[in-house]
Amino acid sequence: MAASPVKRRHKVRRRADMSLLGGIRPPIAVLSALLLALAGITALGLGRTVQDRVPEAVLTSQQQFAEDGAIALRASIDESFTDLGRTAGLFNAADPVSPDAVLDKISSVYQKWTGTAVVEISSGKLLAARGENVPLTAINTSELSGKDALGPRMVRLANGETRLLSFALLSWPGTPQQLLVASSNLRFPGISLGQFRSIAVIDADAAILSSDGIPQPEQLLTDTQRADAKRADKQLKSFAKTASIKVRKHPLSAKEPGSGGFPGVSGSLLGSVHTGDRNVAGYASLAGPQPGEPTIATGLGLSVVSMVPVAENPTAVAGPLFGLIAAGALVLVGALAVALLLGTVQRPLIRLFLESRRLTRGDLTRPVSAPSYGEAARIGRSLERLRRQLLGEPRSTEPPRRGRVGTRGLLVVCGVLVLAWCAPMLLLLNRADATAVVPQQLVNDQRERTDTLTDRVRRALNEGQADLLSVATLIGADTSPADMRTVLERTRLEHDRYQSLYVVDATGKVVAHAGDTPHQPVGKAADGGPIQVLNDSGKKPVIAGEAGIPGRDGATVVGEFRIEFINGLLKRPGLGQVSIVDEKQRIIGGNTGYRAFQELPGERLRTLVAGTNQKTGVSMHPSGILYRDGGKVQIAAAAPFVGGGAAKSLGWTVVSRQPASSLAIPEYRRQNLTVLAGLLGMAAAIACLGWLHIVVVRPLRALADQAEALAGGDRRTVLYPRHHDEVGAVTRSLELVRQQLPAQQKREPAPTAPTTYAERT
Repeated sequence: MAASPVKRRHKVRRRADMSLLGGIRPPIAVLSALLLALAGITALGLGRTVQDRVPEAVLTSQQQFAEDGAIALRASIDESFTDLGRTAGLFNAADPVSPDAVLDKISSVYQKWTGTAVVEISSGKLLAARGENVPLTAINTSELSGKDALGPRMVRLANGETRLLSFALLSWPGTPQQLLVASSNLRFPGISLGQFRSIAVIDADAAILSSDGIPQPEQLLTDTQRADAKRADKQLKSFAKTASIKVRKHPLSAKEPGSGGFPGVSGSLLGSVHTGDRNVAGYASLAGPQPGEPTIATGLGLSVVSMVPVAENPTAVAGPLFGLIAAGALVLVGALAVALLLGTVQRPLIRLFLESRRLTRGDLTRPVSAPSYGEAARIGRSLERLRRQLLGEPRSTEPPRRGRVGTRGLLVVCGVLVLAWCAPMLLLLNRADATAVVPQQLVNDQRERTDTLTDRVRRALNEGQADLLSVATLIGADTSPADMRTVLERTRLEHDRYQSLYVVDATGKVVAHAGDTPHQPVGKAADGGPIQVLNDSGKKPVIAGEAGIPGRDGATVVGEFRIEFINGLLKRPGLGQVSIVDEKQRIIGGNTGYRAFQELPGERLRTLVAGTNQKTGVSMHPSGILYRDGGKVQIAAAAPFVGGGAAKSLGWTVVSRQPASSLAIPEYRRQNLTVLAGLLGMAAAIACLGWLHIVVVRPLRALADQAEALAGGDRRTVLYPRHHDEVGAVTRSLELVRQQLPAQQKREPAPTAPTTYAERT
């Protein structure tokens, strides 16, 4: 028994739904899923109450402060060990000198050690000593032949303080070997603490080896001060205990996804609350300059802990209403866009598929139900013309009619609907520049970290000039040019701060050199301070240090510093753009791209540098500001060279600035989440609508042209489906119709000529 037309129609529809994979359904389904997921993310991300008592930016800043301290301490320990070994090597390469002469020359060049001593290894006898008493009882000279016997070691004194001992051998032919010992404390070199901050060095067992920032009992005058100091000391010990456990992790497993910049283990901690201030700490282990590269200092198992009280913010940035409204609006907009696609694109195309299949089966009794607009309407009208041609009607000569609205226009309307939600999220809503509250602690940290960075650069230049002075002292009056070249080459290889080292005589002639070609003009001796900039234009500043060679009538050792070495010192995360400017506020170096000797940009920055270089009391002090410029909030700080040493005469200032929008402040985090939601919505619309345009709209437009050509009499063009989808199915049906049209024309009777009246009679 034959099935009814209704059952056959449902069977055809099920077969069409089951056979068609891809096509118009997946882009619309994916767009619906993405918009629903984005609505959920918006409701959860922007709908929750943002109430961070201590902003994440403050926690990150404390972590970075501890990292700065760890870097400075590691560099100081490694530099101390290297300088002692290199100095002993230079002594060993020259003629033997007395132990007192060795210590006198070391004391005249370096002031980094609290005490130095020379011990005869065979007998353990003290031959000479300078400065603080070196704890020689902790040294067993009979064990110096073992592996790593000359490595530095920590010794705790009777008063509870800790000293770090460094060793080097003094060895000359025919003379008993001697041990050069240098003692130093574990205090931080040049760390600017500011007010209320404390910092400590701890070992692997959480014991505090040295600390700074907490007043000693004899410095306190009132019971309140003593109670505060006791509370701070207790909190610092608690932080030290927690940090000693956390730094034992592997650096890769300890880091959060996306964090980087510091090769060791670091983090932040929250402590107790007192009178509205919460103690916040940062910790960092001593790590090498490159990941996986241990140094002398990293083998000591030391870590750094810094602590500062931060005022809590009890107010909430926003409530959940905005997130819920934004999510609801997105659901509404997405529903309208998807409904438009379903009603104006998908359903007409499915109807075309069913109508074309009906014609191929020979069901020509009913007219084709054509859509009302777009390419689907053009194809539907063409199918109706083809149906009539299959019934034997003559081909219509009327040109095909095209509507004003196409499928591309419908996609544009859908895109505009989604864009109407995305554009305010991207450009208007939750703008934080006018309302963001930047914690004062961030401004203080920017100032203190910039001051610490300034001292680090100054000390690096001073160390370089001290190395030159050591080389000049040991070269002396009788060293040949060949031996000079050997000493210079050895020094350049041991330190990466120099791009060239050379010796010039009183006339300016280069006697010996190592490394790159010297920039010192021939025939002109170096003048000015011990460290100077040799040029005032060009692509790179040439920074050189010098030291006179005793007994050689004005001969000088000159070392030119690599500008890359100085710029590398400025690369610290969390400080933004950092520049070094000279007395004329011209840029000498920086951590980002810059033009040498260019004027410092921005009137506010120039005013900040000028004000920082004004003496307040007996010296200049670093300064930091928060200013709004054109709706943008900026944090800037400047710190001049105020310490001693040869680099002070340069008159340089380190300037740092960064936009507050780059910090994890609640208002800016909310703004970033809002912008992210807008970007995700725009990306979803572009991806899905573009997918729909490529897979459906373009083939549909081409098919509309082919269908009109076929209905207009083109019987030779073969129609090939591009994809196995709805458009491809309609294309196959049209191809079957094209193949049926010539056979139908053969069955049609040939037209006869009209007869006249005379013929009929």
